[in-house]
Amino acid sequence: MTKWLLSAALILSAFASSAMAQTKESLVGTWRLVSYKGPNEKGEMTEWYGPNPVGFLTLTADGRVSVIMADPRRKLVDLYSKSTTDAELADTFFTCFAYAGTYSFARGQLAAHIEVSSFQIFANTDQVRSVELEGDRLTLRGGFLVNGVMHGGNSQLVWERLKPAKP
Repeated sequence: MTKWLLSAALILSAFASSAMAQTKESLVGTWRLVSYKGPNEKGEMTEWYGPNPVGFLTLTADGRVSVIMADPRRKLVDLYSKSTTDAELADTFFTCFAYAGTYSFARGQLAAHIEVSSFQIFANTDQVRSVELEGDRLTLRGGFLVNGVMHGGNSQLVWERLKPAKP
């Protein structure tokens, strides 16, 4: 019984210290997108931007956030060519997502207060994700709130902290 209690106490203290390590300051930096999985229209988990997505998340100490992510398989489309089709333009639009604004962090949740977005429907909204930070790996979970309705609630974005750039 004593061993069980001691084991339980150790496990709980490990979770508590992990949760305590998650502060706004611990999230500051630039992160590279490792994976982005979310449910498709059938509810099946899919890799939205393929197995090797590209993207960056920047969280600044003064509370600014910016995100850009894309499918690296997207086709090169000449926006100025008269031969570019509407379907090609739409594919270019839907294979890249970006937003910027401010953020706050409390009780294990990151709330992005979006000011500008590649999809206008997200502008002036708050998008909240649960946070799991393990070393230099950041996992954000949650969906997108659009007009009061949650979409893709099981989405998971995994980010890896970048080392500071050398001048």
